[in-house]
Parts: sequence; structure tokens; C-alpha cells
Amino acid sequence: MSGQPPVRILAHRSAAGVIRTELTRRGFLATALAAGGAVLLSACTPGGSNAAAVHAKGGPLEDRLSIYSWGDYDAPEVLEQFTSLEGPKIVLDAFNSNEELIAKLVAARGTSGYDIVVPTGVFVGPMAENGLLQKFNLDLLPNMEHVAPEFRGRSWDPGNEYSVCKAWGTTGFVYDRTVIDRELITWSDFIDAAQNEASGSTSVLDDPAPLLGIYFWANGIDWTTTDPAHLDAAEEFLVRDLAKHVSAFDSYPGGSSIPQGSHALLQSYNGDARLGIFESKDPDRWQWVLGSPVTELWMDNWAIAAGAPHPEAAHAFINYVLQPDVQLAQVDYIGYDTGISGIREEAEAAGLERLDMVFFTEDQVATMQEGELTDAQDRVVAIWNAMKAAAGA
Repeated sequence: MSGQPPVRILAHRSAAGVIRTELTRRGFLATALAAGGAVLLSACTPGGSNAAAVHAKGGPLEDRLSIYSWGDYDAPEVLEQFTSLEGPKIVLDAFNSNEELIAKLVAARGTSGYDIVVPTGVFVGPMAENGLLQKFNLDLLPNMEHVAPEFRGRSWDPGNEYSVCKAWGTTGFVYDRTVIDRELITWSDFIDAAQNEASGSTSVLDDPAPLLGIYFWANGIDWTTTDPAHLDAAEEFLVRDLAKHVSAFDSYPGGSSIPQGSHALLQSYNGDARLGIFESKDPDRWQWVLGSPVTELWMDNWAIAAGAPHPEAAHAFINYVLQPDVQLAQVDYIGYDTGISGIREEAEAAGLERLDMVFFTEDQVATMQEGELTDAQDRVVAIWNAMKAAAGA
């Protein structure tokens, strides 16, 4: 691998009438819809921000740029080079969930002080409709042409008026071969190992949708189901049977759990798993598994917050970071496919390691399913909370 190994990322479309849309990782917690979020969003109607929108027109760049994103989600050298070349000093702030991002933007009503935000695809439509995002000046983003066609014009933003792909990935798991000496392949294997060799040493994502996904994927049930019987069965299993074997709810085990060997079995996003294996003193100890027969697919997006105080700098940065040579540094650092045409070939030519955890074959992608934010989301979150309570988390 060229350069330094990737560092931890904290590290799921349209909405008309009701918010019912494709879901990827980091699901918009139902509490944000059923409780505070729904009220807040309804109070912030399209164009209802108290702060006047400020649109970039291609003028001089401001001297600052504020980015609100998932933690450690950009290569430091990329940020430094932008400042060196263009001038604006970048200030970073991190959130842990789309819910947190949206809550802050809604409460601020266009005065958050943030310029660039990074919502996952499912949220772009509702955020735009509720006045939380401002439209791009597409004339200032010519490098959008480098984004592969399949990552442009997604259903949550068909014209890329509000968003453009930053990175996409999937969910699987990692296990410690010194503890589990058999081969694990499927989500059923994950469940079995969690209840046996890895009992008390199992970590799952702290995210409702993929957490319930473990049960649904293992049992051949559509993970977007709203069938009360399926949800009852999921709750019964997760709360009564699996929770007692789980010792952590951690969406980013690559930052510490894998390198420190504190757990033997860990549900993980692919890039975060890659990070953890890189940072482990004994990388051969760990085995990455793309959960089968089905798992999820998510895509995060660059977007500009309504009322962004530095819109010229925001456009300039997004345009800068979409350059293919810059994107190679991003892939190396975060361990995710950034959706740029030819980026896989560039990564292979550069000798980046463990690319099987970054890029996937057509057959593998065929097993990944984008979810759907349904009327059952409050129940999904309730089950997640009940499992955490049962596990003592």
C-alpha cells in the first residue's frame, strides 16, 4: 500500500408526502421521526429557514470552510493541500449519526455555521425538502463529470442538485482466527459463533437497521419488512437469545477493538474493518467476511448546508476533492470506494493493499441491498433499544 494506512472513520431516496425512502447505513433513527425529529422537520418547512440562503456565484473564496462530517473521513493531506492551494482554512466537526446531523441543522435553522455536510443518501431528499440543504451551483462543480454514471442521478437526488457521492460501502463482520478456528461465511455462522466461541466477546453495530439485519439476513427475511410477526420474531431472538452474548455496540471497531483484540467477533463496515486489520499488530489473526447471503449497501454524499457562510469555499472544496488524483488519496485513507470513474484501476496501479475490502465484484454487489425507511422504523429502534438494555449496554 502506498502512503500511510487508513485512519479510523466514524462511520444508510426521494421523499414525497411521507418520508418513505431507500435506507442505507446509519439509519435515520425512528426516534428522530416519531419523536423530536418529525416535529422539528415539520417545523422547518421547505424554504422556511430564518436565515437567507447564500448561493455561490463563482466569486472570491472566503478564508474559512467548516465541514460537519463523520469522523476521520478525509485524508489530512487532502485537506492541507486544499488550504495550501486555495486558501480557506478548514475547520472539522464530527457527528455520530445522521440523526445528530439533522437535529443540529434543524435547531440552527440555517445558522449552524456549517458549510459542507455529509448525509447518507436516504436523508438527502427529506433534508432538501425541509430547507436544510441548499442547491449546488453546478457550474462551479465541473469535476462532477469524474463521478461514475452509476453514482450520479441517484433516486434521492436525480439531478444532483443537492448532493454528490462521497463514498459507498457495505456491512460484514470480522473474526479472530485464534479464537474461532472454523470458517465463518454467512450471517447464520455469525449468530452461531456469537452464541458459542465468541460468547461475551461479540460486538455489533450501534445502528438499528443493520443490527436487526443480522437476524433478517440469516433467516431469509426482507430486512425492510413491516410484518409484525417478523418484527416480533426478531425482537424475541435479539433480546432473549443474542443480547446476553453481546458485550459491545460499536459502529467503529476498526479504531480500537480490532487493533486491541478486545473482541473475537465484530460486525463492521468494510472500510472500518480494513482499517482495524491494518492497525493490528497481527493482521493475519483477523478474517473479514462479506456477510451472506444478503447484506446492505449505503452511500454517503457531499452536500452544502442551508445558510452556509462560506458557499464559494464549499463549492471549491467539493470540486477539488472530486479530482481523480485527490480521490486516490481518499481511497487509501478511508478504505471505501469513492465512486470516481477508474478509481479501482488507479488504486490497483498504486499498489494499495486489501482492495478486496474496498471494491467488490458484480456478484458481490448483487448480494447488497439498499433498504427502505418504513412505517416500522419506530419499532425497529425500539427493538434496538430493548436489545441494548438486555445486553446491559
